[in-house]
Amino acid sequence: MIPNKLKQLWSEGRPTINGWCSIGNAFTAEIMAAQGYDSVTVDVQHGALDYASLLPMLQAMRASGVVPMARVPWLEPGIIMKALDAGAFGVICPMVNNARQAAEFVSYMRYPPLGQRSFGPTRVSFAAGADYGAHANSEMLAFAMIETAEGMANLSSIAATPGLDGLYVGPADLAFGLAQGRLAPGFDREEPEMIAALTEIVAACKANGIRAALHCGAPEYAARAIEWGFDMTTVSGDSRLLAGAAAASVAKFRQLTGQISSKPEKGAY
Repeated sequence: MIPNKLKQLWSEGRPTINGWCSIGNAFTAEIMAAQGYDSVTVDVQHGALDYASLLPMLQAMRASGVVPMARVPWLEPGIIMKALDAGAFGVICPMVNNARQAAEFVSYMRYPPLGQRSFGPTRVSFAAGADYGAHANSEMLAFAMIETAEGMANLSSIAATPGLDGLYVGPADLAFGLAQGRLAPGFDREEPEMIAALTEIVAACKANGIRAALHCGAPEYAARAIEWGFDMTTVSGDSRLLAGAAAASVAKFRQLTGQISSKPEKGAY
């Protein structure tokens, strides 16, 4: 089967950059996949899409050679296995709060005897190769999200879960949980308690030989995260990049033509 390029890059000591798709459209996914990311994740949890959008988005990415991934809505075996069968080479699972849940997640990612994944790679056997079943257990990446106070309290045992490939940090929810409502959600945290939590997560990953990943808003912060020891960073995403580029284009036009910058009122068309 086609090998997982992320594993190869990490084995060479190279950090990776992950793209993010929240717009349920195959053309958007195709565009994102062609921009030079090492991997692109389709967000089935918070994205404006479902499985019916996920499958064609994974298909659209194939020509680029980017590693396709998916964030599933929750720790639920059906959608995890369907995302893998659709062609995802990695799954990010939200709200993993303890070692039991982490082990449960891993079990859904692996075929027996390493797990309880059901066999039926309808699409991925064509996309990844006819021998997919023989190699999938070693090539698919299982990332558990650390984003709650409970998850941080159980960090060491989660990171030590056999078969888990990495921890993926959701900084917005993690700020909610650790600060008990004192901090607004958002990326690129500068609060001392958040920096301490991020470095603690990296240390737990390194101690257990797994990968650390962080969702970032800007490339400058992502570069700092790599210096802290993160192996993969996600920088922004399709909806934010589209909005940012459009806003910058309009603002530049207003500036060059001497107009006052304005945005349409809600409900205007």
